[in-house]
Amino acid sequence: MKALSACPLDCYDACSIVYSEGKLHASKDGHTQGFLCPHLNHYEKFETIITPRYKGEAISLEKALELLQEMLRASEPSDILHYRGHGNFGLMQQVSDHFFASYGATLTDGNLCDGAGEAGIIEGRGSNKNMPLSEIAKAEVIIIWGRNPHTTSSHLLPLLKDKTIIVIDPVKTKIAKMADVHIQIKPHGDLELAMMMSRFLHIENATDELYMKEYASGYEDFYELTQTVRIKATLDDIDVTLGQIGHILELVRNKRVAIVCGVGIQKYADGADVLRAIDAFAVYLGLFGKEGCGVAYLGNSKEKIDSPFFTKAARISKVNTDFSKFQTVFIQGANPLSQMPDTLRVKESLSAVKNVVYFGLYENETSAEADLVIPAKSFLHKEDIRASYSHNALLPMQSVAPSESGISEYALSAYLCTAFGITLKSEEEYLNHFKSYGLQKADGSLLVKGREEIPYSEGFDTDDGEFCFLDAIDSNKENDGKLFLLTVKSPHSLNSQFKREQFVYLHSALGFIENETVRISSINGELRLEVRHNDDLRQDCVLIYSGTSGVNNLTSSKHSLDGKNAIYQENKVEITR
Repeated sequence: MKALSACPLDCYDACSIVYSEGKLHASKDGHTQGFLCPHLNHYEKFETIITPRYKGEAISLEKALELLQEMLRASEPSDILHYRGHGNFGLMQQVSDHFFASYGATLTDGNLCDGAGEAGIIEGRGSNKNMPLSEIAKAEVIIIWGRNPHTTSSHLLPLLKDKTIIVIDPVKTKIAKMADVHIQIKPHGDLELAMMMSRFLHIENATDELYMKEYASGYEDFYELTQTVRIKATLDDIDVTLGQIGHILELVRNKRVAIVCGVGIQKYADGADVLRAIDAFAVYLGLFGKEGCGVAYLGNSKEKIDSPFFTKAARISKVNTDFSKFQTVFIQGANPLSQMPDTLRVKESLSAVKNVVYFGLYENETSAEADLVIPAKSFLHKEDIRASYSHNALLPMQSVAPSESGISEYALSAYLCTAFGITLKSEEEYLNHFKSYGLQKADGSLLVKGREEIPYSEGFDTDDGEFCFLDAIDSNKENDGKLFLLTVKSPHSLNSQFKREQFVYLHSALGFIENETVRISSINGELRLEVRHNDDLRQDCVLIYSGTSGVNNLTSSKHSLDGKNAIYQENKVEITR
C-alpha cells in the first residue's frame, strides 16, 4: 500500500514523498525528481523519544498531560512562555500558538535564521516572494551566493546542468570546485562586492536603463552611494580583484541570470543591507519580473495563505530570550540550549525557570535539562500540510502509519483548549482551510493560489511600485586579526538534528596538528574541539558546523539592525593549544 506525504524539515526543497512497505521513497514527479537527501534516506534510523518523563522518571502520556495542565494552572498566563522552533515546517504546528495566545501567554518573535535578509528584501521590494525552482531552471547563468546546494538544497543541483555557474563563497565548496568562476571572498564582504558590481555595470553602460526608469527611478542616487565605496581599499579588504568583477559582469551581460542566495551572507548586524544591495545589482541588470531571472532567497512560505489560528500575543525576542522572567516555559520543536546564540547565558537563564517543558522528537541538550518531557509524533504519524520557501507547491502530509507513542501538536492543543475552555475547531476543518489555498493541477498536485509564477512581473509591492534602493551604508568593520567563525550547515545534520559533528575545521597553514584538541575562544565564551584540516577554507576562517555541541558558547545574542535576526557570522575567535 502506498501513501503520499511530504518532508517536514526546514529546508529549501520541501520534497514530495511516497511511503510504501515501511520505507520512504522520493516522488518522481515535480521538483523532488526521484531522490531524497541523506536525512530522509535514514530518517527512521534516528531514535525518537518514546516515553514521557518528569524529573527524570518515566511516566505515562496521560500523567504528562495532567502535569502540564497543573503547571499552567499554577502560573499566571503572563508568567508562561511558549518558545516554538521550526523542527517541523507543517502549517498545523501553529495550532499550539493558538492555545497559548488565547490563554494569554507570551510568544516569541525574531529569527535565528533568515530574518535580516527578509527585512532587507521587503524594504527594497515591498514583499518577499518566492523565485520558484522552475524559474531558476530557465536561467542561463546562475550565481550561487553563499549557498552550498550539495548540503542545503540538493534538488537545485539537476537544474544547474549546462548553465554558467558563478560561486561567491568564503569556502571552496563542492559546487565552487565545479563552477566557471569562484570568488573566495572574505566573510562579511558581500555588501561591498554587490555595490561594486552595480557601480561597474553603470560605468560600463551595461545596466537595463529602460527597466530602471520604469521600476527603479532612484538608480542614479544609488550609483552615487556606490561611489562612496573606495575601490582599491575595498577590493583589498574583501579579497576580490577588479579582474574577477569584470569576469562576472562579462558572463551576466544580456543573459537570463538567477542569483541564488544562502542565509549565511545576512547573519550580520547589517544583514538586511546585504540582501538589499544584491537585489539592487539584480535591478541594475533588470532581472525582476522576467522569465528565468531574479534573486532566490527564502521566500515567504505563507504568502497568500491566511492562518486560521489566533496568535495575537505579547512577544519577546527569540534571539536573546530571558527565560528567567517566566515561571513555566513550553519549548516546542526547538533546542535553545544548542541553537540559540550565547549558550552560557541561555543556560543560566533557563536554569532559573521553575517548570521547563520540552515537546519534541529527539533527545538533546534542552530535553536533558527539562523538568517535563513530552514526546511528539513524527510527520509519518499525523496529518499536516506544508508550503515551501523555494517553490509554490502546497503539499499534504498524510498520516502514513499508526504509532502508539507521542502526541501530535493538534491533539495536545485540543487537550489544553478543552481543559481551559478555549474554542478550537476540528483538525479536519483546519486542514481543509489550508488545502483550500491549493489550486489543483492536471497531475493532481497543488500550487498555492494567486502566487505569481514569475514574481514582480508587474512591478514591486512598494507604495509606488518601484524598487527602493539603499540610501546609506555602515562600512565600519573591525580588523583585529582574529579569525572569522563560520557556522554553516553540516552535510550530516540539520542544526542539532541527526548526526552531529564534533570538530573544528582549520586550514593546515595555521599550524595546528590534525586530531589535536584546541581551545576556541571569543568574547562570549569558549569550547574545546579536535582539529580537522580543511584547505578549502580561507586561512582567516574557522569552520564549526551548526549543531556542534557548544559552538554557540562563542556567539553573541545581539540582534541584526533590521529583522531581529541572530548574527552568528559576526563573531571572531582565537585558537590556542
